[in-house]
Amino acid sequence: MDPAEVSTAKEAADNALVLAFGRLQGAANRLEYILGRSLEQECGVSHLMFEVLLILGRAGEPGLSMRAIAQEQVLTTGGVTRLVDRMEAAGLVERTEDPSDRRGRLVRLTSQGEETAVAASRVHLENIRRYFLAPLPPEHRDRFAEDLRILSHSARDVLPRLP
Repeated sequence: MDPAEVSTAKEAADNALVLAFGRLQGAANRLEYILGRSLEQECGVSHLMFEVLLILGRAGEPGLSMRAIAQEQVLTTGGVTRLVDRMEAAGLVERTEDPSDRRGRLVRLTSQGEETAVAASRVHLENIRRYFLAPLPPEHRDRFAEDLRILSHSARDVLPRLP
């Protein structure tokens, strides 16, 4: 249906593309809740903290700046600062001097952060298998994962970069 052909709220609500996107959003929100709740209950970290642990694990030494973490998570630097403050208080990360910029600070995993990332990943992987993959026909899983990668990168490329 051509967008110009939508002339009533009912037509908008019944539009196949609107419905498909709504299902994608609904599935993502529900899975985020289910998987995030499990991480909190079993590992003591929020899903957002887990994502930061993964970002820092991927980056390795010497760590990442707050700005780099913010860009990876599409958060404000203020939001990342508050999150990193909580993660530092929990012993998951530490701030260190940036070897390439005397004024800069980097964030890196502590040994406890590394252990938490591994334990949380094990829980997360099992939940992904159970709630994300198991409902899909096996022959669709690889294509679905690739299509999600394409959508994610396409959306990322449209977003403005943080200053």
